[in-house]
Amino acid sequence: MTNTQPPHDVVINKEETLFKGFFSAVRYHLKHTLFQGGWSKPLAREVFIRTPAAGVLLYDPARDEVILVEQFRVGAFAAGEPAWMLEVVAGILDAGETPEAVARREAIEEAGSDISTLLPITDYFSTPGACSERIWLYCGLTDSSNAGGIHGLDTEGEDIRVHVLPATEAFAKMARGETNNAATLIALQWLQLNRQSLREQYA
Repeated sequence: MTNTQPPHDVVINKEETLFKGFFSAVRYHLKHTLFQGGWSKPLAREVFIRTPAAGVLLYDPARDEVILVEQFRVGAFAAGEPAWMLEVVAGILDAGETPEAVARREAIEEAGSDISTLLPITDYFSTPGACSERIWLYCGLTDSSNAGGIHGLDTEGEDIRVHVLPATEAFAKMARGETNNAATLIALQWLQLNRQSLREQYA
């Protein structure tokens, strides 16, 4: 069967900067091609512009332990949900920085952990209907024996508590809905699928 779908295309008629701060918001006046041919009607779409980010699930295959961090999240607060969230380590990319470098840097800044081996999990757009953010996600193998405490940069207003959990407990928290953010869910599900092979290879 012949594929008659037209090539995708977008025409930007106007671009407005609505806000510019630590993040920014832009309104696009645009039209785009349709699956059945032709063009959409003129549309106005607001986009939250966010710098790309990297997240890393810290895992000790020898001790079978996961390191997660807990910190205040204003987005959850604004949604009327508990504002302190249990997450993987994560941070945004500085100019010229690679996602791999961010994962290693943030592991030290947020959890005081050195990564011995960095394994790619995936990359994805967190909310493509409204936000430009792209996240690279990794598993970072580390020694969890001395992990813990409060971390973060004072200059960034960070107040981050480290949790060291048996992998099975982390999976149970996920099942109970206690790790309800995308990066952490994806990373823990990946670890469930790959945990045995990681322990066989690296423990």
